Amino acid sequence: MTEFHDILFPLDIALKSAGGPERRTEIVSFGSGREERNARWAHSRRRYDAGYGTRTLAALQSVVAFFEERRGRLHGFRWRDRLDQTSNISGGAISPLDQGIGIGDGAAASFQLMKTYGSAFAPYQRPIIKPVDGSVRIAVAGEEIANSAFSCDVTRGVVTFASGHIPAMGAAITAGFQFDVPVRFDTDYLEVDLSAFAAGAIPKIPLVEIRV
Repeated sequence: MTEFHDILFPLDIALKSAGGPERRTEIVSFGSGREERNARWAHSRRRYDAGYGTRTLAALQSVVAFFEERRGRLHGFRWRDRLDQTSNISGGAISPLDQGIGIGDGAAASFQLMKTYGSAFAPYQRPIIKPVDGSVRIAVAGEEIANSAFSCDVTRGVVTFASGHIPAMGAAITAGFQFDVPVRFDTDYLEVDLSAFAAGAIPKIPLVEIRV
């Protein structure tokens, strides 16, 4: 498996990026005008262009160094999505009641962090696999529990309850957290025209979400 570098892309550049989720839908049209639509992907895949944030030569040099250390498309890394980086769906303060991640059965100790989008028609549950270290808060049956009662693997997004703190049968388990997106560069060639850059042009720095 290709190595994932647990490092965050320069935050000052990421905050000025462009991008968002992508889905893959297969559409079959019939002679009657009707159509069948099928989702090819169970989960969306996010794409970004970090070039919008490189407005100084120093920022560009920082990106080049980061690109070289990642060996282009070879190694993944963390990316902070300014639009969608916390468990709070409206972007407000994090609460341990933000997202449901499971129901206790009295035996299970580990639960995957999830974020749910929508509610009325077809809610989408997105696995969160790169939470920010120290940001995770957990509540059981509506009551926040101490950090000593659980641990969170920040490389997989799995919360594990300590012995003696296993959620009881039927207890709702909720979580609040900040998270990053695992991505890689979507190019092995970082083309930079310094004359154009000096005149205000922005180089393209494409990134794509990966599964790790």
